[in-house]
Amino acid sequence: MNKRHRTFIAINLPNDVKKVLAGYQKKWADVPARWTATENLHITLLFLGDLTDLELGGVCLAVKGVLEKNNSFNITLNKVAYGPEGKLPPRYIWAGGQVSNEASLLKKDLEDALLELVKFNVDAYAFHPHITLARINSMAWRAIEPEERPEVGEQIELTFTVESIEVMESELTRQGPRYSTIESHSLL
Repeated sequence: MNKRHRTFIAINLPNDVKKVLAGYQKKWADVPARWTATENLHITLLFLGDLTDLELGGVCLAVKGVLEKNNSFNITLNKVAYGPEGKLPPRYIWAGGQVSNEASLLKKDLEDALLELVKFNVDAYAFHPHITLARINSMAWRAIEPEERPEVGEQIELTFTVESIEVMESELTRQGPRYSTIESHSLL
C-alpha cells in the first residue's frame, strides 16, 4: 500500500514574526485553548489533502513552475482576535491580515496548476492571510460565565516579506500536528 501524505501549500513565517505571535499565549493564558507550537505557525495557501508519492512529486514540480513566474511580496498582519468573527463559542484565536493582490494571484496560479494534477476543494472566498494561534476548547469555554470570559482582540502591525513557498506535510499525532517541509521554492 502506498503511503499517503497529508499535504498543504504554505507560507512559513520569519522567526521574529513567529516569536511575536507566540507571545500572545502568555497574554491570554486564561483562555481555555490549545496553543499552536511556535514552529508550526504558518499561513496556508492551499490544503490538498492526502496525496500519493506520485501525486506529491507532480505537485512539487507544479509549485516550482508557478513560483518561477511570481515575485516576492509583503504581507501585513493587522489584528489578533477570536474566530470566526461573530460566532460563539469561538473556535480559535487567529492573527489576520490585509488582502494582498500578489498573494491572491499566487494562490489562483497555484490552484490552476494543481487542479490539473490532484482533486482538492477550492476556496470560494477571497484570500485573507490568517494564522491560527490557538484552538478553543469549546466545552471549557461554555463552562465560563459569559461576563468572565476573556476578551481577545488587538490591533497589530506586523509586515514581512514572503520570499518562498513551501510544500508541507502534516502528520497528526496525540501531541498535535507535526509539520515538515517537503520542498521549499523561492519567489523571484
